[in-house]
Amino acid sequence: MKNLVSILIPCYNAVPWLAETIESALAQTWSHKEIIVVDDGSTDESLAIAKKFEPQGIKLISQPNRGASAARNRAFQECFGDFIQYLDADDLLAPNKIEHQIQLLGICHSSYVVAGEWARFYKTPTESVFTPQPLWADMSAVDWLVYAWEGHWMMHPAAWLVPRQIAERAGFWNESLSLNDDGEYFCRVILASQGVKFCWGAKSYYRSGNLKSLSSLKSRSAWESLFFSLELSTNNLLATEDSPKTRHACATAFQRFIYEVYPNVPDILQEAKTKVQQFGGSNLKSSGGSKFQLLSSLFSWKIAKQIQQISYQFWQ
Repeated sequence: MKNLVSILIPCYNAVPWLAETIESALAQTWSHKEIIVVDDGSTDESLAIAKKFEPQGIKLISQPNRGASAARNRAFQECFGDFIQYLDADDLLAPNKIEHQIQLLGICHSSYVVAGEWARFYKTPTESVFTPQPLWADMSAVDWLVYAWEGHWMMHPAAWLVPRQIAERAGFWNESLSLNDDGEYFCRVILASQGVKFCWGAKSYYRSGNLKSLSSLKSRSAWESLFFSLELSTNNLLATEDSPKTRHACATAFQRFIYEVYPNVPDILQEAKTKVQQFGGSNLKSSGGSKFQLLSSLFSWKIAKQIQQISYQFWQ
């Protein structure tokens, strides 16, 4: 069937949100769709909740726990869509999100990837405020990544709609990554395209405050994953275009890593410092709230980070 859209939902222990997420997929006004849920060894009742939607046509796959990227790869291997819509089990799509994006691309085998409006919410999507960002525009692949890394802007997975031919060129999700696995994957997707088209009105909702999410993890393995994802992504960007602007964007990505991670994992921080120097340096300044900025002005950003960390640990 032409312009079939595969909505792929990886799931692990998502009982509080899964039903609402599946319902947002079923409610899409684009009728040519298939919905695949991969339960990645949940230990709660997620599998039972997903089973209730099988009579409505969703395809349910259960596998031993292997991680979110493995679940997404399994879903992609099972799907038949001309377009791929990834949807995490706690996020939501507006009913006409996919229809807007399909209409913008206009053809089945587009050489562009398309993004859409997105907003954060904590409890209900009615809290969401859609505030335009610099990435909400048509751009070349290289310019999109440079803007994202220089300004620390993002696009969460559900905001994208990916033509299958681009997904196939990009390859599978990297199953060795946890933190920033989506950043590394969509870097490859973008570079495998002719550029990014932005679709106004195609809205998705990004749930924040979920303590079970991978982005909330702050452990050595998480920092290792983040560093490795940046290493892979910067290598891919520079393989496409090695220029002063791309090298500066790469340096800035690693400088931001240093600010975020310090004083943890000093060995990885040293590797990141070497990367910044290798790419020619970055003029990125440390950022934070008013108390952090005051401490930084009185002492240094490093001392401010140490005080911040001690204070956080004290109040836990």
